[in-house]
Amino acid sequence: MNRKNFIKDATCILTAGSLLQQCTLVNNQNIKGKIVGANANIGHLLKDINTKISTKTITTGTVIIGGGISGLSAARWLKQNGHTDFILLELDAETGGNTASGKNETSAYSWGAHYIPIPNNDLKEYNHFLEECNIITGYNEAGLPFINEFYLCFTPQERLYINGHWQEGLVPDFGVPINEQQQIKKFFAQMLLFRLAKGTDGKDAFAIPADNSSNDALYKMLDTITMKEWLLQNNYTATYLHWYCNYCCRDDFGTDYSLASAWAGIHYFAGRKGMAANAPPQSVITWPEGNAWLAKQLKKNIETFILTNQLATNIAHNEQNVQVTIMDTITKNLSTIIAKKCIVATPQFIAVHLLKAEIKRKQLVAENFVYQPWMVANITTKKLIERNGSGLSWDNVLYKSKALGYVEATHQHINQLQEKVVLTYYLPLTEKAAKTERELAQKRTFTDWVNIIVHDLTNAHSNLTECVENIDIWVWGHGMISPHKGFIHGDVKKQLQQPIDNKIFFAHTDLAGVSIFEEAFYQGIKAATQILAT
Repeated sequence: MNRKNFIKDATCILTAGSLLQQCTLVNNQNIKGKIVGANANIGHLLKDINTKISTKTITTGTVIIGGGISGLSAARWLKQNGHTDFILLELDAETGGNTASGKNETSAYSWGAHYIPIPNNDLKEYNHFLEECNIITGYNEAGLPFINEFYLCFTPQERLYINGHWQEGLVPDFGVPINEQQQIKKFFAQMLLFRLAKGTDGKDAFAIPADNSSNDALYKMLDTITMKEWLLQNNYTATYLHWYCNYCCRDDFGTDYSLASAWAGIHYFAGRKGMAANAPPQSVITWPEGNAWLAKQLKKNIETFILTNQLATNIAHNEQNVQVTIMDTITKNLSTIIAKKCIVATPQFIAVHLLKAEIKRKQLVAENFVYQPWMVANITTKKLIERNGSGLSWDNVLYKSKALGYVEATHQHINQLQEKVVLTYYLPLTEKAAKTERELAQKRTFTDWVNIIVHDLTNAHSNLTECVENIDIWVWGHGMISPHKGFIHGDVKKQLQQPIDNKIFFAHTDLAGVSIFEEAFYQGIKAATQILAT
């Protein structure tokens, strides 16, 4: 081929590619849907807050700000231990935090956290809660729990689209060279040793809650390097293994493995130790609406203590009490709550705006706390064309995709003869700094997001645009805390965990560095226990 013919052929290819892209965009524009999520207008109410006067005063023993899992857990624990003089404030119309969910004619679906693993057997309070929910239905002679099989993830559980083929399981295997398979096998053997390891203080090297982990310097040292650095220092060079570890860090922390603490990255594999009587350790417990189901269980028996649509705007305190100013987001009226104690069950980036007098706290949070944004989409579609290999599973991941793949919300339905399914698609926005990603996310239109989704998923499903009927999109401006190196065992986190003047207490997973359901559950118990002790 001479130069002239090469340029001619290349021009034809580029033109064809451009036309194909235009066709795809036209098809995408036929997809219905919208951007949903928290009402941004609520935040704008703060702009004219100074022009309003409080019209009502409410007195209570304890006020809990935030109705996410930590706040609900704290309220539940107070009530169970005889402390019923409290109020829980929730900004939105529904409690649950990042376990938010939705529903359409096809299925319920999640907007956030969507499962829990087999519970660690030493978590007495947590397992008792799971018994209350009928998730744990009993125990065998060895003390291992029976998990309600209606809530255990049905098979097939997970698959990975890799090298043009859907393989069973998410650990890369199909088409992986022998030398890389050996590295992957060695890596998991080392993770098993970490799972069983104990420090010189007798504690598990990696525990749940994270603060129960060993303070042995040997393991704390892992918090001083990134997960990527740890892999390379231990001669793990396999490309497929690096992808998998990065996928895991982005999945659990919304953080690239080149930034995530090695301690956090290893905790992903070594912190889970649960054994069940009727399910393998790697099994998960899930519902179509995800962990919103669990949030509703926490809410039982405390609903009369909850005030929804209440925006906390300021927290102040003196020697006698705590004063919380709140705005009703419906009536726009201000009220003042006078309480003996306060639990701030919000992320720290929100807490510092409420605690205006805590200047040092605001500075520490700004310098040390990073929350990467996420986009979650729920896709209602007819059955898609499948490539060769394993069939549609609960969790479906594409190798080298920027997204984390999708969960089939309809997977847990007893009726599997439905013509349509709902796929919950997760995309942590981790390519740039968190602030930059937030700014870019705010500028994207519905069509922009749809184009991103379609471009990704058509790699595995050729008829996607023909089958998709609706895509709804939710953007979390601040996702879970990013455990950068030095955060987990750093002094800043420990400092900000401390109560203020024994009146204001804190409960949120960002004070653990690991954003999982169990952490939120125990953060709430910890704060409630501190209240009860006073």
